[in-house]
Amino acid sequence: MHAIGVDIGGTKIAAGVVDEDGTILAQTRRATQPDDAGSIDRAIAEIYAELSESYEVGAIGLAAAGFVASDRSGVLFAPNLAWRNYPLRDRVAELVGPDVRIVVENDANAAGWAEFRFGVGRDVDDMLMLTVGTGLGGAIMIGGQLVRGAWGVAAEVGHMRVVPGGHYCGCGHEGCWEQYASGSALVRDAQAAVITQPERAARLLELAGGDAEKLIGPHVTDAAQEGDPLAVELFTELGRWIGEGSASVAALLDPELIVVGGGVGAAGDLLLAPARQAFGEQLSARGYRPEARIELAAMGNDAGIVGAADLARF
Repeated sequence: MHAIGVDIGGTKIAAGVVDEDGTILAQTRRATQPDDAGSIDRAIAEIYAELSESYEVGAIGLAAAGFVASDRSGVLFAPNLAWRNYPLRDRVAELVGPDVRIVVENDANAAGWAEFRFGVGRDVDDMLMLTVGTGLGGAIMIGGQLVRGAWGVAAEVGHMRVVPGGHYCGCGHEGCWEQYASGSALVRDAQAAVITQPERAARLLELAGGDAEKLIGPHVTDAAQEGDPLAVELFTELGRWIGEGSASVAALLDPELIVVGGGVGAAGDLLLAPARQAFGEQLSARGYRPEARIELAAMGNDAGIVGAADLARF
């Protein structure tokens, strides 16, 4: 059975028809208004109408950034979209009709499931996925099963508190892990360095066109890959936070594999090497236990589409 996977972002939706082997057969996109929930519903219906013309579709998986209800019917809360206890499944069903199964999934869970089923995690049973982007999302697989928790909001690892009284987080608390282990944290620290260490930040400022406020993550990645010492240091610090936090998660879950996805993964070993080092240094009982591997995600930007489609079949 073919399924449509829909990855819902703040300003756009990416979707595709996915077969049972995790292969995307056709893709499409739509622009949306984050403050207009109805525009998202209509865009999903348009996507279904377009893709179902050429493929027999039995299910739609909707990957959404936010707290997803345990029955996979809607979104309890989304930080960047106009969803508050929003019955997404039923609203979309009103537009597409009763003949297709619709499920809602957390976007990090969808990406993690894609890696677990078809990507770098397909040979393990216990895995932690970290999606390192604007924030820090997570997905947990234990014994071959996706962990959702009692109310559907498990694996929000980005909001584990790692620095009491630390940087303010969009969730309303301070010192959350994602404030130190995310693309946003990388850019924040790079912009600060341009001000406090101008003589060392010349290459970063050049890539940003002379305006520190226009500095973005790919600029830092490019500079680091060129060997710029400050950019390399910034990735070393980001990797350290990823590794140390992962060691804390390992104390609780003992995964065999930790997968790092998201845009910052483009830095490769500039990120993974310090993450692995920090993970080992902070791992309890090191030397007397097997250690989890830390690897880059393999599915890229298609992970949310593939994972949402596959989870819609279950």
